[in-house]
Amino acid sequence: MAGKIRARDIEEVKARTNIADLVGEYVQLKPAGVGSLKGLCPFHDEKSPSFTVRPSDGFYKCFGCGEGGDAIKFVQQLEKLTFTEAIEKLAGRISFQLTYEEGGGQQVDHGLRNRILAANLAAAEFYQQQLPKPESEVGRDFLKGRGFDRAAAEHFGIGFAPKAWSELYNHLKSTGFTDDELLAAALVTKGDRGFYDKFRGRLIWPIRDAANAVIGFGARKLFDDDNGPKYLNSSDTLVYHKSQVLYGIDLAKKEISKQQQVVVVEGYTDVMACHLAGITTAVATCGTAFGDDHIRLLNRMLTSDTKPAEVIFTFDPDAAGQKAAMRAYNDSGKFNAQTFVAVGPDGLDPCDLRSARGDEAVVEMISKRRPIYEFALKQKIAPFDLSSVEGRVAAARAAAPVISSIRDAAMRPAYIRELAGWVGLEVGEIAGLVEVSAKQSRSDAVNSLRRDQQLVPPPIDEGAEPSAYPAVNLRDPIQMFERQVLEVLIQVPESFTREQAARIVLSGFSAPTHIAIGAAIESSLDHFGTARFLPEVMGALPDELHGVLLEVAGKELPAIDQDGLIRYGRGVISKATASVLMREKNELLAALRRTDADLEPQTYAELQRQLVAIEKERREATLS
Repeated sequence: MAGKIRARDIEEVKARTNIADLVGEYVQLKPAGVGSLKGLCPFHDEKSPSFTVRPSDGFYKCFGCGEGGDAIKFVQQLEKLTFTEAIEKLAGRISFQLTYEEGGGQQVDHGLRNRILAANLAAAEFYQQQLPKPESEVGRDFLKGRGFDRAAAEHFGIGFAPKAWSELYNHLKSTGFTDDELLAAALVTKGDRGFYDKFRGRLIWPIRDAANAVIGFGARKLFDDDNGPKYLNSSDTLVYHKSQVLYGIDLAKKEISKQQQVVVVEGYTDVMACHLAGITTAVATCGTAFGDDHIRLLNRMLTSDTKPAEVIFTFDPDAAGQKAAMRAYNDSGKFNAQTFVAVGPDGLDPCDLRSARGDEAVVEMISKRRPIYEFALKQKIAPFDLSSVEGRVAAARAAAPVISSIRDAAMRPAYIRELAGWVGLEVGEIAGLVEVSAKQSRSDAVNSLRRDQQLVPPPIDEGAEPSAYPAVNLRDPIQMFERQVLEVLIQVPESFTREQAARIVLSGFSAPTHIAIGAAIESSLDHFGTARFLPEVMGALPDELHGVLLEVAGKELPAIDQDGLIRYGRGVISKATASVLMREKNELLAALRRTDADLEPQTYAELQRQLVAIEKERREATLS
């Protein structure tokens, strides 16, 4: 039976753990006032930092999702650990020896997760010890053939898995690990002939997390009689989830935060080539496509206010590489950064390029990155014959959705001009196609939701209670304007800021239906400006209001082009903001009238101060 950690030790671990250093291993933190640090919350998606750490108090708090606590709770929540496992992880981080009660004084690790990490570390050391041996020459030759010497292998911790059946298993068993622990770590497999090593006769890369713990391995085939895949990765375990892991993040995390740049390559040797060439922000996925979990991991490090962050993808020029590039384009709006594509000369990846032409060529490849929108546009027009009018129009029509999907409205005119030049059409013609695409995209989103919801009129029940959401009277000027505001909030995110939206939906509506939709918008602002926004709003609404939301989302707005649409949206938002400010002013005036200046002088003075601030803001909004 596992012993209980001594209470005195728990307090000692908490006292010795600097919560700012701990959180800083996962989140880029910046000064935010006296004694506070701020960054992007690791527990929910957000664009503006609302996650605060106070090192002197030893606590963190997110004012977006409400999560908060001490260092122990942070590790528990982020890594899905039990209380005991979190204490053990923090103790290991500061090299503190825990004492366990009720267990005869034994000082051992009781958490399976910690045992898996210990087994992984022991396996990594075993593999590294094998690489210099004579029977590992094939592995050394592989590295040498790609321009990696012994120092490079040691820097990245590369090792070799013996070809024998169970050398790692026997070694780890002799050091005290159990069969169950080695199976849980996915280091061995059990067959009819007993236990045998998962990796045999392969070059081994240890995969580490941001805190530098070995969580898994990648293994490259070396022998012709190996019938397995070229690259074999660890199976998912308690500590390793390949959809959430980036190889090289342990080496790159500080430079990513410092340079506000990350280079996403396709393999382990590409990461090595980039780092050795001086591109120390390179990472790669581990046998899986680049996905949302990877984006969330990087976004926590890309939070600079002083320089635009960059995510640079490198892809092979083959069909698979082009497909991956278009997936990256589809995800580009999810980054807190500008996205780019870098393609090597003659289609060489970073590893082959470094081997053939040296470090400088890799640096030059990354420096010649191109915006991902430009890359996507050229991919769209590539299949068409641009020597004919029909081909040019078809190419422009195929590329228009790329431009209409650009969230930064200021960038669209520039890409419209670029596309017009590439296909030989007038700027106005391209702008018209982009506008058609934008309208079609909005219509498709609404129709998709209609199909998903399969909306049908509810059956009439004459004995039912009255609805909490009576029909909106759109002949009433106030309710009609509220509907216009909702239409803009849903359809034209380019015309307002997230802060404006939050202020309007919190106090800008009177009709119960509009209040409910406003509340759903407020709860979905983490997805503001993305394709997920409308579905998230619908998910936050009562079923009976889904039809109203679809009417709002599908309403044709009075504008003939995208610029006109944005101008219309800004006008509506400006009027709505002024209305909110006037309402807030009237509420403060009413509160001031109810307050006795002699009996409550401090309250009276504060209300006056707020009134002055509101009036100043209202006048500035009116002038703008």
